Amino acid sequence: MELSPTLSRFVLHWGEMGTRWGVNRTVAQIHALLFITGRPMHAEEIADTLQVARSNVSTSIRELQGWKLIRLVHIPGDRRDHFETSTQVWELLRTVVRERQQREIAPTITVLQELLADPAINKDPAAAKLRIKETLELLETLTAWSDEMLRLDTETLTKVLRLGARIKKLLGRDAAPEEPPRPASAADLLGP
Repeated sequence: MELSPTLSRFVLHWGEMGTRWGVNRTVAQIHALLFITGRPMHAEEIADTLQVARSNVSTSIRELQGWKLIRLVHIPGDRRDHFETSTQVWELLRTVVRERQQREIAPTITVLQELLADPAINKDPAAAKLRIKETLELLETLTAWSDEMLRLDTETLTKVLRLGARIKKLLGRDAAPEEPPRPASAADLLGP
């Protein structure tokens, strides 16, 4: 398959962005190709279109399957495995956020909980314990918030995200900047 200059530029750019997001360039390009064409493709066609090695395509497909971003499909009359991705951008966003939470945030939350539960932390400076506790609270809050957002239907989620700075008005807050937090007291530092 030969891509038009526009679609080729999209796929190439997505590969470049993938490297900035910590994803292998070919992995990102394969996902972009499946997304932009909107149809299942077999590995040989992907390799030919992107002009990359078949072995690279196989490895990249496994990674994309691990991220739950593509799925195996069968085409009647064709014995080869074909792969497709969702063409719904919001569904893809939800998948990426869930996978990143599971791979990156959840393990960090677990470690921070273990650190705070370890009696040895009481030998460390109180300020360090406070920072660990605040980091845990932040990650737990962000995870709970993103879980709630991901459960919203796409129309509602879009409206919530478009609210932006107007959310202060909805909450009855003025646009003045918040006061800086007060310094922590010894009681705050040594708390539970």
